[in-house]
Amino acid sequence: MTPACAASPTGDAPGRRAAWCGTWLLLAAALLALCGASVGSTGFDSLLRMRTDPVAWQIVCDIRLPRTLGAWLAGALLGLAGAVAQGLFRNPLADPYLLGSASGAALGVTVAMAWFGVSALATPWLARIGTAGMAFAGAVLAVLLTLLLARGVQHTLRLLLAGVVVGVVLGALRDLVQLASPDILRAVHAFALGSTAFVGWAACALMAAAWGLCSVLAWTLARALDALTLGEATAASLGLPLTPMRAGLVAAMALATAVAVAQTGLIAFVGLAAPHLLRSIVRVTHARHILLSSFMGALLLLAADILARWLLAPQELPVGVLTAALGGSYLLWLMHRRTVQAGGA
Repeated sequence: MTPACAASPTGDAPGRRAAWCGTWLLLAAALLALCGASVGSTGFDSLLRMRTDPVAWQIVCDIRLPRTLGAWLAGALLGLAGAVAQGLFRNPLADPYLLGSASGAALGVTVAMAWFGVSALATPWLARIGTAGMAFAGAVLAVLLTLLLARGVQHTLRLLLAGVVVGVVLGALRDLVQLASPDILRAVHAFALGSTAFVGWAACALMAAAWGLCSVLAWTLARALDALTLGEATAASLGLPLTPMRAGLVAAMALATAVAVAQTGLIAFVGLAAPHLLRSIVRVTHARHILLSSFMGALLLLAADILARWLLAPQELPVGVLTAALGGSYLLWLMHRRTVQAGGA
């Protein structure tokens, strides 16, 4: 916000709208969290008996609550990464997986599962790392390979193309590993569908720390995204150190995506749809947009997780399937509305 705008009577209107939007998103998430504590295979009964029944207490406090908080945190990470990706690539269709992190995480999980099953020598150290650790390592290595192939972060188009190439190559490697170990197909498929069922308090603490770090980093460097909306040449003329700022934003996006994917699997459309939904409600600078998109992504994934538990209870739907169906439907509707508006104009 410019000084002149800040001094005007209505200059703080975007800030007030952003504050109200963030407040409502957090209040809605709090209400959904209460629902998340009571939705499950045993229904409300565990919530009512948790004070007197140790088993009910364990179900609510050790399973439902960390899962609910984990869904909020994973959605917050994906929403943040999606907002950074769309600002960095100046493309409203960009999503957090563009740098190959999804393919790298899937490859890491596939290799871990295959080695768990066929290599006794690999089991001890892989058991300590775990599939979540291998997913995180695969996602980070994929991003590093993308940066190496793109020769840094200076050229956005080259970075985008490198991410696509790395994603395709690592996806092919994953398929080869699956062909060599067909017994892991079901487990790898479950990871690809996404689930919050195995998120515990330790995973919540890890995602909370990553979200805090990525939020601070993205908030600090958001000026680069505001400048890039004016064009590459104009942004460079403002005197901003674009290369290190881009590198920091890529690091924030990669870390947020890697941590979320490692804990919950590949959950589609949250990082893509959250910034779109937010822009339809309020338009603010990128610093506020990133934070509010994070809250929106958290709300979306939390709502989808509760629906996944409730629709077919006591069975569950994979939350990634639900987000893909709902997110895809929303984007199709958005495209149709813009087409109608353009035709009317």
